[in-house]
Amino acid sequence: MAQVPNSGTEDSSNAGSSPESANTEAWTAYGRHHLQRGTPLAEVVRIDWGPGGTGPDTSILGDLEGRRVLDLGCGPARHAAHLARDHGVLVDAVDSSPTQIERARTRYAQLPGLNMFLADAVDHLHTAAPYDVIYSVHSVPYIDPHRLLPALATGLKPGGRLCFTVLHTNSHGDGPSTALAPRRETLRLADGGELTVQMWVLTPELWEDLLVQYGLRVESITVLDAPEEDNHASYRLVQVRRPVRVTSRPRTTRPPVPRAALGVGIILSGPDGVLLGRHRRDTAELPGGSVEPGESLAEAVVRELAEETGLTALPADVQLLGTLIDHVGGVVRITVAAVVTTWRGTPADQPGERVTDWRWWPLDSLPSGLFECNAQVLTAWCPDLPIDHPPAHFTPFADTPTAAAQ
Repeated sequence: MAQVPNSGTEDSSNAGSSPESANTEAWTAYGRHHLQRGTPLAEVVRIDWGPGGTGPDTSILGDLEGRRVLDLGCGPARHAAHLARDHGVLVDAVDSSPTQIERARTRYAQLPGLNMFLADAVDHLHTAAPYDVIYSVHSVPYIDPHRLLPALATGLKPGGRLCFTVLHTNSHGDGPSTALAPRRETLRLADGGELTVQMWVLTPELWEDLLVQYGLRVESITVLDAPEEDNHASYRLVQVRRPVRVTSRPRTTRPPVPRAALGVGIILSGPDGVLLGRHRRDTAELPGGSVEPGESLAEAVVRELAEETGLTALPADVQLLGTLIDHVGGVVRITVAAVVTTWRGTPADQPGERVTDWRWWPLDSLPSGLFECNAQVLTAWCPDLPIDHPPAHFTPFADTPTAAAQ
């Protein structure tokens, strides 16, 4: 998907289709157009990060020898073929357009080291083993960031590298938006026809905020302008790392209300990892909260779980791990770590709650920005987790289960 869009109109709808399905339809029509014309695929000798082949060379991807590499939104797979052919790299190439993949397979089916997949990018990331390197040339803006970025975060190995380009200004000079919504852009065909796509054309600051939200660290953002003076097209090359260790975010130094110095942090562990939500302050959090007057710790766990996620459990389903004691702003804070062993329902956002977007996170792909006391709860449960947080005194209850024992 390397065509430069050249007109923009703010609009998040497209003939009743979702933005992503509209994009797949457009790129399928684009591939069909070139199949019917018999358009030859010119080989590339470098990755064309920016318009007119601008941008750095392949070295920004790091040492690729023996690495698992993914070309996301590969189109006809010319860049993936370049890495496989000229650098001996084993590359997976994925695209959701059947006609683009047909073009790629027609040309490169026998090329050693290149595997091509017709699949939704997020679905592929959820099923494939994590990659050392993921790169994408102009394709990331065609997928909802809130769907793609968490999949990229879990699809990278700890320490893995992500490099991708995003449209910043189209050829008519329409710049990026601070609103997290797609807009219409037009692709021009060789015979003068046009196709409409939906793209998330966002400011670099918004892209960085989103990447950080999902636990990735931005290392650099490079400006890539079209070389022609009358062409306003400009892209941004974003270089990202998945941190080797997960970071935590501190609690507020404001003193708690009298009853809120004792809280519970709730671990639900399933086949897809542990359950985490996103607080409006942008921390990743376990279910949990304060113990209400008159209730037991197990009753507080059951109530908080239902209030925040809609899941139901019984006090008998709660295993209390122990107490974590630290202090913030001179006030002693006590958090009781708990594991819920059995629950009913599907986690969902609850009206009026400050934590939403509940999802399962694999233990080897936890997001950065964990709420500090929740990070302490997780390492009390599973001490080998690579999470950085201030220390807390953990006193386990007798016969406390750990992650390894479950």
